[in-house]
Amino acid sequence: MRAVIQRVKRAAVRSGDREAAIGPGLLVLAGLETGDTAEACAWAAAKIAGLRIFDDAEGKMNLGLADVDGEILAISQFTLAGSVAKGRRPSFDRAMAPGEARVLFRTFLDQLKAQHPRLKAGFFQEHMEVELVNDGPVTFVLER
Repeated sequence: MRAVIQRVKRAAVRSGDREAAIGPGLLVLAGLETGDTAEACAWAAAKIAGLRIFDDAEGKMNLGLADVDGEILAISQFTLAGSVAKGRRPSFDRAMAPGEARVLFRTFLDQLKAQHPRLKAGFFQEHMEVELVNDGPVTFVLER
């Protein structure tokens, strides 16, 4: 599993006439790869929900989501499982099949929500427009 975690002032995702939006918090782009498990999702959910990447009164990254009353917007992003190491066209050989990925992404969302209930999600396997205002900028890549 790969995840790109961005500290945001706000973020939104749209697909057709549907939208999910958050204020301050984390935008999580998650890519599932063949071999990923529910245990890997549980580890990632706990790690993401527990990150202390918000500034305290002294400007140090010392506060977590709960401390800042933050929200999470989680979006499945198939292309994170892609590779551009060879050639000019991406390879998606490591990407999990859509049916399996849908189930596992739902598991990830459930585990993330159990850690931090202020969660919104994107729209699985749909074309989406993602908008964000990165706060910092602060961006981390999580891999397992």
